[in-house]
Amino acid sequence: MSTGASTDYEAVTSYLFGLKATHGLKFGIDRMRLFAEALGHPEKSLSLVHVAGTNGKGSVVAMLDAILHAAGWRTGMYTSPHLVKLGERVQVDRQPLTPQEITDYVRELRPIAEKLANGDLEDHPSFFEFVTAMAFLQFARKQCDIGLVEVGLGGRLDATNVLTPIVSVITSIGLDHCEMLGHTHAEIAAEKSGIMKQGCPVVIGRLDPESEAVVRTKAEEMDATVYSVREVFGDDVEKYPHTNLEGDYQRWNAATATLTAKVLGEKWRITDGVINRGLTHVDWSGRWQRVRMGSRLMILDSSHNPEGAQVLDDNLSKLIEETGRKPVVITGALGVARAGALLAVIGKYAREIHLVVPSQARACTHDQLASMLPDDFAGEVHRTDLPTLFPDASQCTAGGPDDVLVLTGSIYLIGEVMARLAPEHGVGEGSLQDF
Repeated sequence: MSTGASTDYEAVTSYLFGLKATHGLKFGIDRMRLFAEALGHPEKSLSLVHVAGTNGKGSVVAMLDAILHAAGWRTGMYTSPHLVKLGERVQVDRQPLTPQEITDYVRELRPIAEKLANGDLEDHPSFFEFVTAMAFLQFARKQCDIGLVEVGLGGRLDATNVLTPIVSVITSIGLDHCEMLGHTHAEIAAEKSGIMKQGCPVVIGRLDPESEAVVRTKAEEMDATVYSVREVFGDDVEKYPHTNLEGDYQRWNAATATLTAKVLGEKWRITDGVINRGLTHVDWSGRWQRVRMGSRLMILDSSHNPEGAQVLDDNLSKLIEETGRKPVVITGALGVARAGALLAVIGKYAREIHLVVPSQARACTHDQLASMLPDDFAGEVHRTDLPTLFPDASQCTAGGPDDVLVLTGSIYLIGEVMARLAPEHGVGEGSLQDF
């Protein structure tokens, strides 16, 4: 990128991320409806799959993308948050938005956003609404055959919910973002089932009975046919589809993606062979992902909430069985509720723990993290930071040369580390987002 282009990109990303400070996190879809209308409703020209859920929605989107790509379709993918670079959120045929494309979109959209706001901060589109608009425009202009859209937060009031999908998907229901979505599974299920549209089929993953009852009631109201992973595949994970992503939970996600692909039907030329081929070539970073630092194994895993902590418990137990020793764990989290569940699991399996504070406003402090460790944890606990742990791309100072490293917790922390491990990609933008 030239110096001028680099300066322009820095200016537009500064503007975009600055919307968080000036306009905050806005919940509701009225602004997005007006924004989409001003853009000529690009989302209405697209065939879209809409995916909500507490956990697994990004993995399901990535799996569906791999399946549809294997079938020969041009795919769009919209996910959040990004790990290293903003452009990761919007991809066509797995090619992220380039800095130049982001620059051009912001220049195009900013005057429209400011006209809609007419000087009122409450009416100005948010950061997430801006990027959602970019996704719809990019999918339309690149003539995507099908777009896969991950809900940002909740469902009913999420900016993405202006779209009308050909299939809706709800992957899981867990207790996360309770301050916005509710404090029970039923309340959260009601918010996420808000993505359903009249007559549009819905695929549901492995939901608890309380959540499933709420979803099915909503589906009946919307005349939406329900396709259930449990009804099709049962509860035995060994009977679930295989994928190249590790962990039983990824086989749950693979079952959800497979069922969704089958619901799409013959129109999309999706055969069992296409599904199998796609599921064995899924690209989705930071989800129990194994990387090598010289001779050392490090696992990157974004188990950042209570439901994810349950999955982490199973994965760490199996890792110890595999390696014959306890791992050294590096962790940091956003929010006390998330950190408590995470550290309770880590304390059961870690030999040594390194506490890190992600570069986000909502990150738990060292003291908060330390206070949530189990009282009976007897290993070493270090309060540290990423420059100390990763002085360069090929070195981690935690543990010894034979230790397996597990980096787990906030997805933003995972992104910060990935930026340090791949400096050729430039400075990461994860520290700027906090959403």
